[in-house]
Amino acid sequence: MDSERPAAAPAFADDADRVRSARRLVTTTPNPALDRLADLARRLLGTPAAQVSLLTDVQTVTAVAGPGLSGAAGTPLADALCTVTAVSGTPLVVPDTDRDERVRHLPPVTSGAVGSYLGVPLRGQDGHVIGALCVFGPATRDWSGADVSLLTDLAAAAVTELELSALAVDLEAARVRWQLAVSAGGVGTFDWDLLTGVLEWDENLLEMFGYLPGEFGRTIEDFDARLHPDDRGRVARALDRSIVEAGAYEAEYRVVHPDGTTRWVRARGQALADESGRSVRVLGAAYDTTAARDEDARVARVLESMSSAFFSLDRDWRFSYVNSEAERVLGRPRGELLGGDVWELFPDAVGSPFEENYRGVARTGRPATFEAYYPAPLDAWFEVRAWPDPDGVSVYFSDISERRRAQQALETAHAAAAAAAERLRLIVRISEDLSSTLDVEEAYARLAQHLVPALGDWCLVTLVDEEGQLRDLGCHHADPAALDLVRAYREARVTALTPQSYLFRVWRTGRPVTVPEDATGALVAQLAPGSTARELITRLAPGALECLPVRARGRTVGLITLFHDAAADRLSPEDLLLATEVGDRAGLALDNARLFSAQHRVAEGLQRSLLTAPVQPEHVQVAVRYRPAARAARVGGDWYDAFLTPDGATVLVIGDVMGHDIDAAAAMSQVRSLLRGIAYITGSSPAKVLSGLDAAMQGLDVATTATAVVARLEDDGDRTRLRWSNAGHLNPVVVGPDGTLRTLGTGSAELLLGIDPGARRSDAVVDLERGSTVLAFTDGLIERRDGSLEERLRLLGSVVTELAAQPLEDLLDGVLRLMVPGEHEDDVALLAFRLHPREGDRPAEAGPERVPEQLPPSP
Repeated sequence: MDSERPAAAPAFADDADRVRSARRLVTTTPNPALDRLADLARRLLGTPAAQVSLLTDVQTVTAVAGPGLSGAAGTPLADALCTVTAVSGTPLVVPDTDRDERVRHLPPVTSGAVGSYLGVPLRGQDGHVIGALCVFGPATRDWSGADVSLLTDLAAAAVTELELSALAVDLEAARVRWQLAVSAGGVGTFDWDLLTGVLEWDENLLEMFGYLPGEFGRTIEDFDARLHPDDRGRVARALDRSIVEAGAYEAEYRVVHPDGTTRWVRARGQALADESGRSVRVLGAAYDTTAARDEDARVARVLESMSSAFFSLDRDWRFSYVNSEAERVLGRPRGELLGGDVWELFPDAVGSPFEENYRGVARTGRPATFEAYYPAPLDAWFEVRAWPDPDGVSVYFSDISERRRAQQALETAHAAAAAAAERLRLIVRISEDLSSTLDVEEAYARLAQHLVPALGDWCLVTLVDEEGQLRDLGCHHADPAALDLVRAYREARVTALTPQSYLFRVWRTGRPVTVPEDATGALVAQLAPGSTARELITRLAPGALECLPVRARGRTVGLITLFHDAAADRLSPEDLLLATEVGDRAGLALDNARLFSAQHRVAEGLQRSLLTAPVQPEHVQVAVRYRPAARAARVGGDWYDAFLTPDGATVLVIGDVMGHDIDAAAAMSQVRSLLRGIAYITGSSPAKVLSGLDAAMQGLDVATTATAVVARLEDDGDRTRLRWSNAGHLNPVVVGPDGTLRTLGTGSAELLLGIDPGARRSDAVVDLERGSTVLAFTDGLIERRDGSLEERLRLLGSVVTELAAQPLEDLLDGVLRLMVPGEHEDDVALLAFRLHPREGDRPAEAGPERVPEQLPPSP
């Protein structure tokens, strides 16, 4: 540890001039004023301890408040924190001693006594650093600039006190000897008989008043004779109040001895009453307070030299001390303040944080630090530190108005930034909501819920439909109790408005309209007399409104009307700009939704026109479903087919041409038509049909790839056989009459169509029991970004098993509902057939039989 100690410490100790300067101020005589100064530093800075140290060849503690760092006998300089302060020559600020390399090795730190430290060097008149004033505690603490400034002020006052003590050491020694003699005399007592007028004093009290034996006449006049003339009236009033009220008596006054010397005496007593309540006697005691008054005078000198404002209040909330800086800040002369009631002199403090904290300090005995504003004539913000003292409350305060103004400016800037961020968040929320659905009315009607209460107390959202008619679509009110009233007004408004109303004007011109005041009267004038809308708007009673156009691609597609209960609540320019931005975004979303709807209808119509209704052979029910992708014009290549061949077999096809656009739909139409023709003319097995289709696609230059399952349902009267071939498509599933689920696989994956016309194709055959159901589907049913293909196939199996007992049409609807519950990116095609019993008629749930009237003979 010794190797880590500052190298500057020995050199500091060898400075002979500095040592002499410090020794001049070292005295063994206690300095109460310096102790009170240390205590003042401790209380003002809110630390457990403070001390004043002088540095000669050792550290000597000359004043301490709280637990000190060392005794007065002296501490080696190399072990002293104050040495580090003195060597630096500047304030030593240590928030955490364990982390500070300058001090972490010193014994006060390693012992755990000091966790944080703030020290200021003391400089003598010759400029040498002679010691340090420091405050500290065992816990870590962040020291502020105000803390350093305050301790620096107190350090200057401490040096002044030390210099005064050195110059008056002999006088101080004499004063201490005299004070000890007075203390040895003890406390004097008095007994005043109000009936006889006899005033009895003991020897100590006679000595305090300077009476020799036999000189005191035992009357109140003898007491008055030795009182200082300036104190007689005040003491007489205190005695009279005690006698009249039969209560306590307390006074501090000056006694003038025959030799002209003045002593301070504090007296306390009690008036005693007879059975009638009349005071008959005053008993009490008195003691000499001259020494304490001298100490107070020394502290007053320190406080007068401070650059910060300070005052003291007695128990009656009257000013008992005010320093010169407090006079300046409070704007009143000392003579007007001293003895004055703080609540009368500063009436705006009543009920404010000043009164709350001052009374709290007096009541609890705990210090308080706070910031508060006092209005004109002071018109300033103050940082206040108040703490209890034996006579009342002491207050240290400073004007922080400039700091508060800077803080308020920063808060205003932050508030403006927060408001801008909230506007941006509102736009983002509205944009996300508008883009979350492509349903025109749903997307637009929800807008009112975002605008209230952010931009108005209530709101109506109007749609201009494709026929040019106005319709109030959405509404909202900040008060849930008024929402039904707004809904009723929404239903009645448009038909009751005159053609000259603001709503039609905004629609025609595309320019916003503002009604800044008396919006209720303006609206009543625009509504048809006797209409329900008139009565409703009178009850809603808006004070102001703004009507904004919702425009897109150069035309008005809607309107937003924002209502405010009070005219003063109308939109600011910033909020009006925000509302306009919202209208623009809503208009674009609304127009996009309309375009989507139109494109989606065209695309879905095109896709469905390419798919024909399936045949319904006897005792075989076929059901199909097609659901286009959610995005506009997102037609795809999914298809299904079911038809009869001349030999009476039923051919079932499910397929998917790669791509999701008009080209894919066109390619699908070609592939589907080729497959139909080949299967119908040739009557071949599914594998040969797929091979023929591969060859035809190459020969006819159908430049696409596709997957497909072709199945042929053959019935010889005794059994029903399913023959199928798969070209890279998802395998169908079959549910038996007993509910058992299985997948129809060929055993090996075969190539997609359009890749290799010479690819090998094979058939698979299975016998199906009557009551079996087969489901074929395209990949749009099971492919999702949030799940693997295996998980989705397992889910499909469980869904089909659960729904297998339902009618075939209901089964397909249930599969779509559970597997594709919302919007989806890919189109979906489903093909299912169910074998009904041969015996009896075709079941009603299967619908009518539908087959060609006449099939040509097989080739």
